[in-house]
Amino acid sequence: MRGLTLSKLSTLVLHGPNLNLLGRREPDIYGSLGLNSINSLLEAEGAKLNVKVSFMQSNHEGALVDSIHESLGKHQGILINAGAYTHTSLALRDAISAVELPTVEVHLSNIYRRENFRHHSYISPVVIGQISGFGVQSYLLGLQALVHHLRKEKQIEN
Repeated sequence: MRGLTLSKLSTLVLHGPNLNLLGRREPDIYGSLGLNSINSLLEAEGAKLNVKVSFMQSNHEGALVDSIHESLGKHQGILINAGAYTHTSLALRDAISAVELPTVEVHLSNIYRRENFRHHSYISPVVIGQISGFGVQSYLLGLQALVHHLRKEKQIEN
């Protein structure tokens, strides 16, 4: 199917717990941009990449799991910052594994330079890659990497 062109790839960006407080919560760690600003930057990047970007934020694990399940048939890939659920949620890990959609894990801070409990990700073994420590750039780099992977995987040209 080389050369196949789809009207537009679609990705889901999932923001986990407490990310609704970005810009206010520990700006020295997470930066001063709010979630709406990050989403706007991702939307603009998606437009450059000819990718539709949808967003969902929840502080509730089950809502995030439901969104992952609902991605089937709707989105070709997922970009996720699971927040603290990264280090605790087998449910998110299992949902990502079950839907088999290419997923990139992102974190604003470098989780490996922080508290020991943040060094382990339940999600990383079932995603195609992880980007952390670059602030908002982690999201943008993650979206770029996901789109590159999807186009390479599907041999889709821009």
